[in-house]
Parts: sequence; structure tokens; C-alpha cells
Amino acid sequence: MTRPRILVTNDDGVFTEGIERLAAALSEVGDVFTVAPDQERSAAGHSLTLHHPLRAKMVGPQRWSVDGTPTDCVNWGVLHLLKDERPRLLVSGINLGLNLGDDVTYSGTVSAAFEGTLIGIPSVAISQEIETGFTFDAAAAFAIRLARHLLETPLPPGTLVNVNVPAGSPKGVRVARLGRRRYGEDVIEKRDPRGRPYYWIGATPPKGDIEQGTDLSAVAEKYISMTPLHLDLTDYGSLNLLEDVAGVVGAIE
Repeated sequence: MTRPRILVTNDDGVFTEGIERLAAALSEVGDVFTVAPDQERSAAGHSLTLHHPLRAKMVGPQRWSVDGTPTDCVNWGVLHLLKDERPRLLVSGINLGLNLGDDVTYSGTVSAAFEGTLIGIPSVAISQEIETGFTFDAAAAFAIRLARHLLETPLPPGTLVNVNVPAGSPKGVRVARLGRRRYGEDVIEKRDPRGRPYYWIGATPPKGDIEQGTDLSAVAEKYISMTPLHLDLTDYGSLNLLEDVAGVVGAIE
């Protein structure tokens, strides 16, 4: 019996512990192919390389590095490497650090899963909270269980799952909506030894009350969070509002 193909990728780089643990775990479930960036591409978002060629290098058995973004890796992996038999599942991770709330709009880990979904591959993003003494054990074990289920019962078309795993021993699993996790709105200016300015964008998320029912509250309470994300970003509740606006501003003079 042919084992199902599983494509594994990330945004931390092909040689990181998280992706190695994920690939090893999923090898219990299917035939794993790893295609990941040759260096860290965190916060790359859903960027695609269009203005210069990509180079891919085999760095181990069924394991390739690509000098591009996580989105590039998914495209190369699905549309070139595995074009004869597409993978039945794509799993991105295990990311070194959480991807909660607004993080999903920046995350290369989540964007890789978005790209897999766009291509028509059921896709999952998995991220791990970092604390002193953390391990990837719980995330890897959960990835096995989730992969087995999704290979039997695929996700609805256009939907992916964003998973975040707390450090330590999770109490269980919660399905949760996205929370809000802004990193502040300051651009921090510093000076180098020659007096020239340089800038840091982003900061530690501000502390405050965490809304219940969100992925943030689930992880804060030591539960694995699962959030379904959909490719259709249309705000259906505002369609009628824009129809009214179009009636006012849409007349061609």
C-alpha cells in the first residue's frame, strides 16, 4: 500500500530543530518530503519571489533547501518536486515561537499553509511557545494525531488550521478564534557607532487583559489552540454598506 505524501516546510530554515522533529514525527504517518528556506525567513508573510530565479539544493534524503521564502518552497515542492503525485497534506512548522492573533498576517509559517491551501493541498501551521526548558515533544505528538485524522477526513476547501502549542504539558485542546496581538506602533530609532540612524520595527506585545475564547487565552491557560482560517477574506457584513457607498461615489460623470 502506497503511503500518503506529506510536504513539510517552515520559515525558520531547513536545518532547525522544529522542522526536523516535525518531519521525523510525520514519517510515522506518511512519506515525508521536506522543502524549506535555506535561512531564516520569519515574518516573510505571503511573499513570492518573482524578480530573480530560485535555487534548490538537496541537503538530505527527501530534504531540500530553497533560497527563497516559505511560499516559494511550497510552490517548488508541490508544482515541481512532487508534480507527479501531489502531497495529500502540507504541514508548516514547528515554528520557534507562537503565531497568535494578528501574527497570522505576518507569519511565514502560516503563509506557507495559506499557499498550500491556495494550491489545493489540505494544510496546517504549527507553532511552539518558547519558555525556559521547553521541548517540541507535545507539538510533534499532536502533529501525528492531527495528520492521521486529516488524511482520513480532509479539511473543507479553502480552509487551513493554525495550531499553537504552549510550553510545558498542555492540558488539552481548544478550538478558538483569532485574538488581537499588536506589537505596538512605535518605530525605535538608534544610532550606530558612526552616528548614523537605524530603526527597529515591532516590539514586545503589550500586556493586558486577554479576551476569552481566543487563541491567546487558550495558550495562556496551557491549552493547544486550533483556529480554522479561510482564504475568503470578504467581509460579507459590509457588502450592503459598500453598495450604498458605490451608489453615492460610483456615478461616472
